[in-house]
Amino acid sequence: MTKTVKKSKYTEPSAFGKFYLIAYNGIQSLGWSYLLWQTIVHFLNRGSLDTYWNEIKWTVYIFQNAAVLEILHAAIGLVPSGVFIVLMQVFSRVFLVCGSLLVAHGPTVSPGLPLCIVAWAVTEIIRYAYYALNLLKCVPQPLKFLRYSTFLVLYPVGITGELLCLYYTLDDVIEHNLFTISMPNSWNFIFNYYYFLIFYMFLYIPLFPVLFGHMLKQRNKMLFDEKKSK
Repeated sequence: MTKTVKKSKYTEPSAFGKFYLIAYNGIQSLGWSYLLWQTIVHFLNRGSLDTYWNEIKWTVYIFQNAAVLEILHAAIGLVPSGVFIVLMQVFSRVFLVCGSLLVAHGPTVSPGLPLCIVAWAVTEIIRYAYYALNLLKCVPQPLKFLRYSTFLVLYPVGITGELLCLYYTLDDVIEHNLFTISMPNSWNFIFNYYYFLIFYMFLYIPLFPVLFGHMLKQRNKMLFDEKKSK
């Protein structure tokens, strides 16, 4: 009895598509390297949390929001990643930057900020470098191991930092009534950003195992299944 092998729908990108992806991943890796360098220099020079965000905010804003393109890459089949997984990974960070760090003071001086930045930066330097070199078919084995192993520590650290930043946002939301719509109004619509953030923070409980479990499967596939097949 013969087994039927399902063919993947993903096809390699064109020469232009490959050039674009190499450029995108290379620039992102350099951008996050610069952010990590800014962080190291800031704290080595005895910089404080009070001034940290002003040093890094534009680097974070540019390179984190550029990750939105990855949803498009997945949607049009330029990369083999699933759209839903990419959306969850990208949205949580972009939301933290645009819905917390850029609109409130509390999270920019919270202990969660350096946790986020260091975890994000190390993860992204490795991830984007891996993607770029993988397109060139020259990934060194240590980089591959780091790509599928550092998340074991960096995911929990990054999520802890994100939750701390969101928690420190709550006081500013109450004080300045941020993004809150009260009745009466012409739309007959009510929205309370404070309760939305609390609800959003609780979403981490069911979503973290999904993302972490996905990475564990990828780790087993890339590091162990390939060894068995060889």
